[in-house]
Amino acid sequence: MSCAACVRRVEIALAEIPGVRSVAVNLATARATVDHDAQWADVGALRKVIEDQGYEFLGIPDDMREDPIAAAREKELKDLKTRFGVGIVLSAVIFMGSMQHWFPFLKGIPHRPLLFALFFLTAPVVFWVGSRFFIGALKAARQKTTDMNTLVAVGAFAAYLYSALATFLPQLFAGAEITPHVYYDGAAFIVTLIILGRLLEAKAKGRTSQAIQRLVGLKPKTARVVRGGVETDIPIEGVLKGDLIIVRPGEKIPTDGVVVSGNSTIDESMLTGESMPVAKEAEMEVFAATMNRTGSFTFRATRIGAETALARIIHLVEEAQGSKAPIQRLADKVASVFVPVVFGIGLATFAVWYFLVPDPVFSRALLNFVSVLVIACPCALGLATPTAVMVGTGLGAENGILIKGGESLENAYRLTTVVFDKTGTLTRGEPEVTNIIAVAGISPEEVLQVALDLEAVSEHPLARAVLVKGEKSGLHAEPVEGFVAVSGLGAKALRNGKPCLLGNRRFLDGEGLSIGNLSGDTVRLAGEGKTIVFVAEAGQVIGLMGFSDLPKPSARAAITALRGMGLKVAMITGDNAATGKAMGAALGIDRVLAEVLPGDKAEEIRRLRGGGEVVAMVGDGINDAPALTAADIGIAIGAGTDVAIEASDITLMKDDLMAVPQAIRLSFATMRTIRQNLFWAFIYNIIGIPIAAGALYPFWGILLNPEFAAAAMALSSVSVVSNSLRLRRTWRRVLARA
Repeated sequence: MSCAACVRRVEIALAEIPGVRSVAVNLATARATVDHDAQWADVGALRKVIEDQGYEFLGIPDDMREDPIAAAREKELKDLKTRFGVGIVLSAVIFMGSMQHWFPFLKGIPHRPLLFALFFLTAPVVFWVGSRFFIGALKAARQKTTDMNTLVAVGAFAAYLYSALATFLPQLFAGAEITPHVYYDGAAFIVTLIILGRLLEAKAKGRTSQAIQRLVGLKPKTARVVRGGVETDIPIEGVLKGDLIIVRPGEKIPTDGVVVSGNSTIDESMLTGESMPVAKEAEMEVFAATMNRTGSFTFRATRIGAETALARIIHLVEEAQGSKAPIQRLADKVASVFVPVVFGIGLATFAVWYFLVPDPVFSRALLNFVSVLVIACPCALGLATPTAVMVGTGLGAENGILIKGGESLENAYRLTTVVFDKTGTLTRGEPEVTNIIAVAGISPEEVLQVALDLEAVSEHPLARAVLVKGEKSGLHAEPVEGFVAVSGLGAKALRNGKPCLLGNRRFLDGEGLSIGNLSGDTVRLAGEGKTIVFVAEAGQVIGLMGFSDLPKPSARAAITALRGMGLKVAMITGDNAATGKAMGAALGIDRVLAEVLPGDKAEEIRRLRGGGEVVAMVGDGINDAPALTAADIGIAIGAGTDVAIEASDITLMKDDLMAVPQAIRLSFATMRTIRQNLFWAFIYNIIGIPIAAGALYPFWGILLNPEFAAAAMALSSVSVVSNSLRLRRTWRRVLARA
């Protein structure tokens, strides 16, 4: 595909296949993403439609083989280099022959034989070097449509045909009292310069996909597997789930798994962007393509092939780079009518210069017509958004920030409010028991024992803290009956035949229990930012426990950075208002949404959106998934659950909250680049086409030579892609500010 008109043609054709729901075609990646029903045509129908439209079907991407697009792009680069080399040498010779009076050593050659020589020298440049334009134009014509190839082919052929007539039938022009002049150099340079533009554009597009290439290059090729007590090196494709794999110092881990024996430190920076090695020992997870630094260990393969974390990241980045930002819709609409409108302007230009101006000259009218055709550039419109999205999402992936696509980038650009879940997101998620307060006549050990018995069968985050405290106090859990966990409130069960419960104040109120003389301690602990859990036995509150979950080291810095970007920051928690406000004050958060049950988090997010806010939700747990989905942008901490990651728009692979402002800044920078690209793509055509048509001639006598028009067209696409590549420098500044 060569321009936005090609993209639209393929999209429309694929969308007409029975069972296809939606299609997104990406000019920069040369990929089409097709969403279809369970009952649809088949891949053969895709192939047929694509080939009927005049394009090459490269197949379906497969994790087990090389990327066909990379191979096709390499082949295209080689072909473009050859054609440009031939074109520039012949064009230089043709230029000298056309400007015979500038070169003394050519003055002795008779003019007419020289014209015949130029005719034959120009033919291979126009029809071989530029063959792709003529082939593309013919394919488009068969589909009763036009594209950029049509513009270039018609422009170059018009200049060549006029020159041929002037060479072989000069009497046609002499009869019209026009001195024939040839434009072989114009025809040759139009083709050669646009081929140069394609070559530079292809090289630049290759650099925009470097992130994917680097990720794919990380895939290990072999694994040392233990089978039947024998160590064997096998291709990575031969690894099976459950295989025992040995990894030595300095080797890449071949697939995802769990350490069985040994210990080591592993560099996981390719996944998380975190430079510090991570210590690993038995029962800990390891990931494909991460680097083993120090010790040897054996692990059991748990995920292979497309299931590995690396494969999932590659898949997510490929999806993101193939997506469209909503802002691209304007360019798509313009592309649908661009080429026919340009042809109309070109014909109108010819008519004005040949019929309406004083002393009309056919050659001047023709040159202006050609200039209009070759300066118009639908390529820049087609590349403006996808190249920026490719670079932005690729940079994010290299730094542990996975952005799902163009729509996520655009929504992040409009954010006004960032809401953080408290436990496990702003805090370490590992609370510890700091206070045990009992009512008169009850010992703290009794309160802890009741809590220990109930929490021994609970999966609540606070349960582990109670178990650890009980272990340190030398207590052992005793069995309970009829255990019931009440989401967001607490738990209850029968202990020694007595009904017991533990939970928050709302749970007690619902059960009709009073905290009695514990109110003063409740206020004090809440003021210290601690979570309070009450313990009751046989219908009486016997005490309370205070839990402290320390903020993550990066929490306050991340919130300060977000506020410095002009964003509002809020925290959502199931804690009571006093505890929530104390934690918020410690972190610099003014707005605290407290006593929110897990199932109500999504409703709180919707309420904020209903008030006109564009909301990002940052969370990590399973109970955060509905809120992540409800937000304009869901940001999942990668250390959290697969459910939260699946529900999110942006995934942070490292457990560092500074990645939140980094991700938003990257979104800002990417969207700014997209807007710049679209501005220059539009303004280039808005200014360039009238100049080519001769709009400046009445004022300053300026006309645009077709060679300059061709050079400008070639550079427009290159400038858009180059501007996208500038994001790399912008990102370095983002990291420096962070």
